[in-house]
Amino acid sequence: MKKLLLLMLALSLMGMIFADIMQPGESRTPVQGPSGYRVPAPRTESTFTFSTPPTALLTNFYDYMIGGYNGLPIKVIPESAGGGYFMTYHGRRQPTSTRRVFYTYIGPTGVVINNNEITETQIAEGFASLAVDPVSGKPLYAWHSNVDTDTNTETMFVADAFMSGIAGLFDTAQILCNAPIVIDPPSFNPTSDNEFIWPTNVIGPSPVAGKRRIYVLMRNYVTHAANPSENVYIAFADFDASDLEMDTTLVWSYTTIPTLDDWNHDSVNWRRPQMAVAADDNGNLYYSGYHYATDAEDNTIDEPDMDVFVCNNYGQGTWTRYTHYSNLATWNPPATQGGTVGYFTNDAGTAYADDALSWNIANSSHLNAEFDAQGKLHVPALWALSTNEGTYYPNMQFVKQFTFDPTTHDFAIMDVYPQKDPTDTHNVTFTPWDTEAPWGEVDSYLDDGAGGVVPAIQTDWNFPLWDASASADAMTFHYNGIKITKANSHGMMAMVWQNSWRARMYNYYSDTDYSAWANVPEIYIAVSDDNGVTWCEPMVLNNIETPAMAGIKPMYVYPADQMVYVGNSNGIHTAKLGLMFYDDYTWGAFVQTPPYHPTCDGGRTMFMELLINCPTSGNDPVVPAVSNMLSQNYPNPFNPETTIGFDLPLKGDARLDIYNVRGQLVKTLANGILDSGRHNLVWNGLDEAGQPVSSGMYFSRLSYGNHTESRKMMLVK
Repeated sequence: MKKLLLLMLALSLMGMIFADIMQPGESRTPVQGPSGYRVPAPRTESTFTFSTPPTALLTNFYDYMIGGYNGLPIKVIPESAGGGYFMTYHGRRQPTSTRRVFYTYIGPTGVVINNNEITETQIAEGFASLAVDPVSGKPLYAWHSNVDTDTNTETMFVADAFMSGIAGLFDTAQILCNAPIVIDPPSFNPTSDNEFIWPTNVIGPSPVAGKRRIYVLMRNYVTHAANPSENVYIAFADFDASDLEMDTTLVWSYTTIPTLDDWNHDSVNWRRPQMAVAADDNGNLYYSGYHYATDAEDNTIDEPDMDVFVCNNYGQGTWTRYTHYSNLATWNPPATQGGTVGYFTNDAGTAYADDALSWNIANSSHLNAEFDAQGKLHVPALWALSTNEGTYYPNMQFVKQFTFDPTTHDFAIMDVYPQKDPTDTHNVTFTPWDTEAPWGEVDSYLDDGAGGVVPAIQTDWNFPLWDASASADAMTFHYNGIKITKANSHGMMAMVWQNSWRARMYNYYSDTDYSAWANVPEIYIAVSDDNGVTWCEPMVLNNIETPAMAGIKPMYVYPADQMVYVGNSNGIHTAKLGLMFYDDYTWGAFVQTPPYHPTCDGGRTMFMELLINCPTSGNDPVVPAVSNMLSQNYPNPFNPETTIGFDLPLKGDARLDIYNVRGQLVKTLANGILDSGRHNLVWNGLDEAGQPVSSGMYFSRLSYGNHTESRKMMLVK
């Protein structure tokens, strides 16, 4: 037995445990909104069968976030290495036993070959991550555990030699991060109490010929700000298959992201990153997502909140930050038909002005980030109807994604579900009270039950639990988990999230029409075959309408890192998608404080695989799979006018708008059917009323079908 394992065995006798669930911090405040009505049922554009039905791996008495926070714990094994999947998760075999980290090897036919603890010691472990070498198919794991005599938690790493189809040939475990760690932020004094856990593994190319580089990103459990603000510590090392087979001790180097180090130490202006790590095929490392920010008086700071940090030298160079506003402009629907007073009001009963409302990214702390086959980065999240007072409406949170183009540094935000009608040229994004023509008007009004009317508003609840009060009113922080796969070689991607709107309608709003759904969390899966430009309507799996899932309450659903392409027949792409999830015997987490229910009865760690048929989008004349249609304006900065160019691949409905940094529409330069080819339009710095706008940053936004692009412009007077 290796010395490290002996040390771990000795420590296990101490029965060490630790609290390591991420803590919620200040964010937008939910306010009461309409119960509304359901987003129309998805059209069945994608169909599926079970290539592997739901299969239990372990009776698991740890009923929270079994696969970790910001990564995908199930990875496809390359066909050259035999195919199938590797998985990792944490769990307890008994209600009072120690939480351990497990690995699972599933063969190419869906048969479970291995499912066991990674280590041999009874020591508390958790929040494991997994990466699979794309060349050799060997898995590399990281997790956190306390393996020394102090009270701090370490991050551990081990590789599996995986030879001749035999899994579980683990190398000697290494300590990646032995807390406490010294961090020296650029703008604050150094601190020496930092504790980096919650790892995520990714693999990219290496500057060393014949090797790959493994990155393990860890997040800080300790904050020096007023609220949690997890800066990161990144370990990286180069390896090849021989290193893993020969149990070679990898040589690790370390880096941090200085901006995040500052955020963690800023006790005046608080910023919390909700981000995920990704590596491309060109030696670039990315940390991307969004953040929320408040000042010393707890007021929301008006600043760009979508972030992409890029290191373009294999994790060893300078980190560059690119950022953009997530807010999408909207309008306040009239409270009465034909009226002029808006429906949404503040605490004083005053209707919000149109420019006080917007759609903003929210409640997506457990997102991930992946690349498409064209090199764009995709980040899935929820966008909530929000106010300029730091509040939002919980029943109006819809699934979108933002993409980042590493070449042009452009951000784009796209609907995933529900999607804006392609003929809607009035709204920037899906608007739940204006889903049909004529655009710019409330679709209809409903009886409010008190002799009046209210706008008919579609609502949704894209969380795996109906009850927002769970986890001390922090359910939306703890239980969210939208995940996206990377694109396979045919441009196919999947996005997976959960929904419990029907359960909420019964349990929260006492709507007896939904009594059968009282204990039914649902899985939503949307698929794209054009690198995430367009998305099919989601497939829905639940224990009422999906016979194979009868009696199962799925929670914490994770897709595999990519879809496995099977073939194309008559314009239908077919691919397999593996999924890991938790079948929760009693809905809600017992292991959290406070527990959601009084009994530690656990559930099951599950695996299943779907065979998905997705119609190709190659013949779609409205939304071609193109990018970079919108050019940078010239000159930039400008005064008083600038030229904005864009290229349309096909004749179609297009719109070019100018927005200010608050997401308010300033000027529409084009709106209608335009010919294919090049278009150059001049903006003279005037708004729709013909008045000069002030100096500052503006955004040009091109809308073409479901495709949108934006670019920054600077007016300097």
